[in-house]
Amino acid sequence: MNSVTIFLTIFCVVLGYILGGIPTGYFVAKLRGVDIRKTGSGNIGATNILRSMGRIPAIIVVLLDPLKAALAVLIAIWLNVGPWGVALTGLATLLGNMFNPFLGFKGGKGVATSLGMFMPIDPLTSIACICIGVFGIAVGRFVSLAALIGIFSAFFLHLKGDWSWPTLLLVVVVFALTLYTHRENLKRLSQGVESRIGAKAK
Repeated sequence: MNSVTIFLTIFCVVLGYILGGIPTGYFVAKLRGVDIRKTGSGNIGATNILRSMGRIPAIIVVLLDPLKAALAVLIAIWLNVGPWGVALTGLATLLGNMFNPFLGFKGGKGVATSLGMFMPIDPLTSIACICIGVFGIAVGRFVSLAALIGIFSAFFLHLKGDWSWPTLLLVVVVFALTLYTHRENLKRLSQGVESRIGAKAK
């Protein structure tokens, strides 16, 4: 790896972290005069937006969060930083979303951002994971559980494709981070008190 590639990789990683940190859910809620951090679960992600503000704001967040992640990864691919550079950029984008630098390092749970991040890397696997996640939501109506199943399936689906070590390791790290951000959801699931999709925020 030459000095130019190293510089471009660092640039992409920093850019990915900044783009990932754009708090779309926070801004969408603010446009309606709501501080989403003080509503419902306090999370800035699409699920809390849906429960607290309705479908249209949630759809906006669901569209914008993946787009910012896809843009960061596409820039890394376009600058030809290599598989490891692309993987690091994707990871930085996810970390920016989860540990938001603009909101005191508190952010979303990274599900929509993960999907957008993987889309330019492996479109077919990403679409398959989305389908599995949507099916999980339709059957169980637990967004958290369906999200974890969808991301976990990416590991096995990626193995069946033209896989690479950087992407495979990225999938493992993303799943571990998603488990971490959903730790409270998993606790509520084990206690049988996790909210299902369609439930109103208290």
